[in-house]
Amino acid sequence: MSAPERIPPRGVTTAELLTEGELTVRGRIREASNAVLLCDVSYEGRRASCVYKPVAGERPLWDFPDGTLAQREVAAYEVSEATGWGLVPTTVLREGPYGRGMCQLWIEPPDDEPGDVHDGHDDGTGDGDRQVIDRGAGLLALVDAEEPGEGWKAIGLAEVGEGRTALLVHADDERLRRLAVLDAVINNADRKGGHLLPTSGGRLYGIDHGVTFNAENKLRTLLWGWAGEKLTAEAVEALERLRDALGGPLGVRLGELITEAELDATRARVAGLLASGRHPEPSGEWPAIPWPPV
Repeated sequence: MSAPERIPPRGVTTAELLTEGELTVRGRIREASNAVLLCDVSYEGRRASCVYKPVAGERPLWDFPDGTLAQREVAAYEVSEATGWGLVPTTVLREGPYGRGMCQLWIEPPDDEPGDVHDGHDDGTGDGDRQVIDRGAGLLALVDAEEPGEGWKAIGLAEVGEGRTALLVHADDERLRRLAVLDAVINNADRKGGHLLPTSGGRLYGIDHGVTFNAENKLRTLLWGWAGEKLTAEAVEALERLRDALGGPLGVRLGELITEAELDATRARVAGLLASGRHPEPSGEWPAIPWPPV
């Protein structure tokens, strides 16, 4: 069981706590390619854990030359909030011990270490052995079969060693489906299994949105299971809210975080999704699945 989220008591909003609170660095998350610091934040007697990513610790990326990864992380949070789905932990820009950067509420991960895989068992569908990839808390799996089985969506074949392949699948879960729509809007170039954070309360968050909002099609994700399928009525309503918000306050806010060309491309992606009424499909011009996938 994962520990509950450490949300500040009433009286101070999470955004206020993260923006105004005093940051105390507890350590560095070494698995990250950029500087990611785990911190305590306190403000007016309230405390929480958070992740602080200073701009000074970012590695330059040739295909994301404009702006900072920290700004894109905040932009992803703003879009998530505008959908009404709350898929991204509260994220703000602020000054910290190592300069300006992104500060995001810490969400306790599942107990197993990132990337751990343990043997599952035959689930009764006749699909054979299933290996559950724990970082997604049962949301991702490897199946020794040609079809995903009931309750799962196929992603693609993965090499599992000794010349063997297995079918990589994700759960047919409405929370993941919402995240797939969000990723299509923000043009997420790196949706891995390790970026999925379920909580003990049933919520699902997505994290690590530094490589998003490119003006070119960069969508690279594990959540292709609904590719080409009709969007749900809920998704259409969320996209309509986004379209309207992008013409108002959300558009103004994103204009402070991403370039004008990227903002125009975001509007175009929302319009394109509404026009097609379907989840996008891989373009074939860009690797569709991130590596490593977890």
